[in-house]
Amino acid sequence: MIEIFKTVNNELVITDTFEDGVWVNMTNPSEEEISRVISSLNVEPDFLRAALDEEERARIESDEGQTLIVVDTPIVENEGQMNIYYTIPLAIIILKNVIITVCLNEDTILEDFRKNRVKSFLTQFKTRFVLQILYRNAARYLQYLKHIDKMSNKIEQDLHKSMRNKELIQMLKLEKSLVYFSTSLKANEVVLEKLLRLESIKKYPDDTELLEDVIVENKQAIEMANIYSSILSGTMDAFASVISNNLNIVMKFLTSVTIIMAIPTLISSFFGMNVPLPLDSPGSFWIIVAMTLVVCTVTGFILYRKKLF
Repeated sequence: MIEIFKTVNNELVITDTFEDGVWVNMTNPSEEEISRVISSLNVEPDFLRAALDEEERARIESDEGQTLIVVDTPIVENEGQMNIYYTIPLAIIILKNVIITVCLNEDTILEDFRKNRVKSFLTQFKTRFVLQILYRNAARYLQYLKHIDKMSNKIEQDLHKSMRNKELIQMLKLEKSLVYFSTSLKANEVVLEKLLRLESIKKYPDDTELLEDVIVENKQAIEMANIYSSILSGTMDAFASVISNNLNIVMKFLTSVTIIMAIPTLISSFFGMNVPLPLDSPGSFWIIVAMTLVVCTVTGFILYRKKLF
């Protein structure tokens, strides 16, 4: 899908022509759409296809006056009763008079720009537009990290009530998401540091200040991801130990019950043999039962004193 936007009188409008000052937004484009943009704007083909590879790393690359910026952007998808978080590459291509964005998923931070939710957003100001995208991207990481923290707290409360594999698997998925976020944020940090050294950024003091804000937001997201990951990892280790300890308690209890239940069987087997035995009288049954109860009671008391019950 290709969408072409342009700011006219401070309003974002959709246009059909590749004119100067437009923003070309490409979402999971087909080869036909890629060929159309290449022929119309003479853009480097590899730049357009960079974000179509989910394993593409964050980087900056320049060639013949065209600049490619690839960053990882967070995505959330619903899976059953919980949200799954991961990252995908987002490519920003800066041409002489046009800016192009390419991504596999439409539910990204670009949605805020498409629906004109961002203040002071003008498609003609390419450098500021790029920095606004990067700032929104870092802010989205912070937003999703807070969601992950709330989800982990809720799952932890559920684990207190019931030690099931379901909750542990959910926490494992959240920990996996945090690893994705931490890795992507560190890669984005390298890209931001390189942007800070670009001469085109240094020409405009306001843009330099905005980039510094982006770097601060990104660093804060990295710290939050590391903190939440450490907390979640420690929580999982603690609950794993609790579950293991509960299993040991159950096994001790069952072992103690088995020992006590074996006493009547052992005694009755002695008196059930077809050989002469003491207590061969009409009241022998009740004597044997009483003796068995006494032995079971004493055994149970000993096990209780040794905290095996």
